[in-house]
Amino acid sequence: MTFDVHESDRPGADTVLLSAGLGGAAGYWSPQLAALQARYRVIAYDQAGTGRARRELPEDHSIEAMADEVVAILDATKTEACHLVGHALGGLVGLDLARRTPKRLKSLTVVNGWAKADDHTKRCFEARLLLLKHAGPEAYVRAQPIFLYPAVWLARNAERAKHEDAHGLAGFQGADTLRRRVGALLRFDATADLAAMKLPVFVVASRDDVLVPATRSEELAAGIPGAELHMATYGGHGINVTEPEAFNTLLLDFLDGHATA
Repeated sequence: MTFDVHESDRPGADTVLLSAGLGGAAGYWSPQLAALQARYRVIAYDQAGTGRARRELPEDHSIEAMADEVVAILDATKTEACHLVGHALGGLVGLDLARRTPKRLKSLTVVNGWAKADDHTKRCFEARLLLLKHAGPEAYVRAQPIFLYPAVWLARNAERAKHEDAHGLAGFQGADTLRRRVGALLRFDATADLAAMKLPVFVVASRDDVLVPATRSEELAAGIPGAELHMATYGGHGINVTEPEAFNTLLLDFLDGHATA
């Protein structure tokens, strides 16, 4: 386990745990850290096989195993329950916790996630894996922003995208690890469990997400009793990166409404 604990200046502040998407690294949440830490104790972690936690993963690696990793982090940090914020794959981790160990969650925020991947999302991941297999890691990393960000944002942030390319290639998690993590998210299916979830859930999505159709988020929110849905018109798959101020405001409003203190 590799994680960072950012303590809040507020005594007794609730804990927010941030779970990244396929990239898996804690650094994905950099645009949220300052805003969250002003009010909450924040835990960000590198998922097994990624970032500082790189290691070989089993062929049958699963979302359930990733959720067990979160439980281990909560235990290690003496955190009875947290508000989990998950992006895409990280949201699936939260959904699995909500159905298996709901007492460890005070709330769940799912950003551009799904209960079950549809054929379009499968096609996108299959294409990315084929690119990795036949053209190599550099081509895979170069293509990644196309799935994450709106074209307008990429055009305006070309230098930042180049920096992300270099960082992504330097910390590339490995072809086998990536393939096993993609397999885990594509096998995941929480559809039958949604109606039984009894915790506060916030679903955030973008109409212009090219990787995950916005209808997946609509169906996810509709399936969970009492879930709140925010549908943005712009922001792409990585809306917390492209629209950080708006995203942070939305997230804090939801968290503050469900905080203990």
